[in-house]
Amino acid sequence: MIANSPVVEARGLRKVFNKVVAVESVDLAVYGGEIYGFLGPNGAGKTTTIKMLIGLLRPTSGAALIGGHDVEREPLAAKALIGYVPDQPYLPEKLSAREFLQFIGGLYRLPVAQARQRGEELLRLFDLTDHADALLGGYSHGMRQKVALAGALLHDPQVLFLDEPTVGLDPRSARLIKDILRQLAARGTAVFLTTHILEIAERLCDRVAIIRDGRVIAAGTMEELRAGTHDRSLEDIFLSLTGGAEYAEIADVLL
Repeated sequence: MIANSPVVEARGLRKVFNKVVAVESVDLAVYGGEIYGFLGPNGAGKTTTIKMLIGLLRPTSGAALIGGHDVEREPLAAKALIGYVPDQPYLPEKLSAREFLQFIGGLYRLPVAQARQRGEELLRLFDLTDHADALLGGYSHGMRQKVALAGALLHDPQVLFLDEPTVGLDPRSARLIKDILRQLAARGTAVFLTTHILEIAERLCDRVAIIRDGRVIAAGTMEELRAGTHDRSLEDIFLSLTGGAEYAEIADVLL
């Protein structure tokens, strides 16, 4: 069930690095209960936008709001509502998964018993219980990705930001994460994700936005994006909007 008020808002977000405009006038709204895909070519401004939305980067201008809280003016209130998993999450190699979740619980000031119970639930959910006391330094990429996601979910955030959540995962782990994201959305959590796998975005996301050269050039449901075009798939729409269609035509000729 999608809420009436947006959980995530970008209002004219702009970011300039050394006179180079990375993000320009981004406006968007994401609601509780929906999975929102943020798509674009490499270097389009996706990660920079996410970092401004979660308070890791200060915008040159504009505002980011989480649950109605301005991320710059009310950082603690805003960040308490956020879970975030970057594309390459850092995990302390000398901690076990169980110790890591206990550490995260302390950061969010969760009662010890609550953090322990929630941590055990997440370890079971991600099929990590048998490895919970092994050091994270010995974990595979897929296992580390699941631990990072468990840490992001420990405090039951209102919005979950994921940067390329399925990259490098085996099909079983990727399917598990997609199923969990659907369950979170069904419970009212807003899920904001980037992915280069357009089939995942098309099947998983309720709405998508496409960014190119720092600007959002299209946004909406698949039906809204298809309106007025002959394109049937998100891949076709994406390529036509981001200038990649000519490469698909060349491939067709060669093959």
